[in-house]
Amino acid sequence: MALLPLLGRTLTLGALAGAGLTTYAAWEARQYTLRRVTVPVLPPGRAPVKVLHLSDIHMAPDQHAKQEWLRGLAALEPDLVVNTGDNLAHARSVPVVADALGGLLDVPGVYVLGSNDYYSPGMRNPLLYLLPDTGKRNTLTPQLPWPELKDRFNAAGWLDLTNGFGSLTVGGTSIAFAGVDDPHLGYDDLERVAGPADPAADLRLGVTHAPYLRVLDQFAGDGYDAIIAGHTHGGQVCLPTLDGRGRALTTNCDLDPARAKGLHRHPADSEPGDEGSSWLHVSAGLGTNPYVRIRVACRPEATLMTLVPR
Repeated sequence: MALLPLLGRTLTLGALAGAGLTTYAAWEARQYTLRRVTVPVLPPGRAPVKVLHLSDIHMAPDQHAKQEWLRGLAALEPDLVVNTGDNLAHARSVPVVADALGGLLDVPGVYVLGSNDYYSPGMRNPLLYLLPDTGKRNTLTPQLPWPELKDRFNAAGWLDLTNGFGSLTVGGTSIAFAGVDDPHLGYDDLERVAGPADPAADLRLGVTHAPYLRVLDQFAGDGYDAIIAGHTHGGQVCLPTLDGRGRALTTNCDLDPARAKGLHRHPADSEPGDEGSSWLHVSAGLGTNPYVRIRVACRPEATLMTLVPR
């Protein structure tokens, strides 16, 4: 009988700890953070190029703090915006996203879409993301108004890199792009963007929503100087680390968790100057599934990438 009070106290403490962790995780999901990285990819003598990488916004109309934070990013005055998809989380989110991006739509930009631009989010146990990726995708939920989103981006002059190429000159630097549709849905058509990257361009960038290895391998092998991706949410629920960035347990694709966010090399063991290798930047993104708005040791982020000479 003496065990019953002890068991009751243990259960109570466990419930309080769980409630405290949930409260913290909900708070952290709203701690929007600007990351800054420097990437040595430009030819000698070129002026730096500021690239704002946005990903996984997962916008719902009621997320006013996120909208206000996004509006403030225009003050960074980037030279280029790269949007790697998953902008939407609601059927009425397109005008909200456009309004939140505000002055950024006046900046040269490129984009690809993600699965959560195409399909509405659904309630899902977040622990399922810790299991191996099965290759099955949830495409049974209603479609979101992705054509309207593309119309907004196209009208602003942003380049649609859906299984295609593009080029821009930014601050005197010519940039050749290749992009794919969402590999997480299997929409990527690598044959359409295969072949050596434009040798005449000053810089060559590959763009994808989900950093699946088949996409990274092709872009790196074709000579793209850097690859820009999102999708992973940085692991979203991570183990705390001393540097505050967290250690990811999963990427929801076949990328290794050690490269779930931030700036790395691809292949992982390559060095700058190695043939068939690239820089890889993966954004932890700004949002979450709207039904499970939590993050642990992985704050929502956008990244200002400063490209400098090699």
